[in-house]
Amino acid sequence: MILRQFLHADPVAISYLFGCGGKAAAAIVDPVGEIAPYLEAAHGTGMRILYVVDTHIHADHVSAGRRLAEAARAEYVLFADAEAASPFRGVRDHDMLSLGNVSVKILHTPGHTPEHVSLLVTDRTRSEDPWFVLTGHTLMVGDVGRTELTSSVEDGARLLFRSLQRLKALPDHLEVLPGAFSGSMCGRSLSGKPWSTIGFEKRHNAAFRMEDEGAFVRCMSTEIPSPPLRAAELRAANAGLALV
Repeated sequence: MILRQFLHADPVAISYLFGCGGKAAAAIVDPVGEIAPYLEAAHGTGMRILYVVDTHIHADHVSAGRRLAEAARAEYVLFADAEAASPFRGVRDHDMLSLGNVSVKILHTPGHTPEHVSLLVTDRTRSEDPWFVLTGHTLMVGDVGRTELTSSVEDGARLLFRSLQRLKALPDHLEVLPGAFSGSMCGRSLSGKPWSTIGFEKRHNAAFRMEDEGAFVRCMSTEIPSPPLRAAELRAANAGLALV
């Protein structure tokens, strides 16, 4: 397993390169900004980029996903029912992506957006148990994603509550690799630490800890941060439906 984390300050976001060094197969998740650093990282680790995945259609920055996929001759991956222009490889809940000895299971985790997916990653050279989950803006360190960018806050919160129950059922030792950290507009109480575990967040993340759906919806309906500037325009551009 090779894993690289890219921390971005403007916009505040996290991207990832991971894959199988032995089979030279990699994926990039949620790329932001210039594509050269991802291409250079893949080259430096001796891996070919097979997939470029956006966990969701972003509303706070311009995704580099389509540009990177084209440059790397990789498949661009979104949830199958995403309202986005072709071409992209549409994936659904429980679909698998293969990266040599590394396998990726798709979990549909809507709430922050309807098309949001998380990626459950296993390195079969170590174990048949999953090692980490890339959670995008569903579960982050210290908080969960906002829910009103594509729906009412209440409808989004109900979807997110159910998605979080799926993540909460994962093993406590599983590493959580989120799509943002403190300073992002997509959460309220985010930590500056850009990774955690399911078990630690179950104990110390107030929103993730909630077991009552009504209380969770009320929580998500209070102290909502200001929305990202031009959120609808950015989503349309990232979906390939408009220019930004």
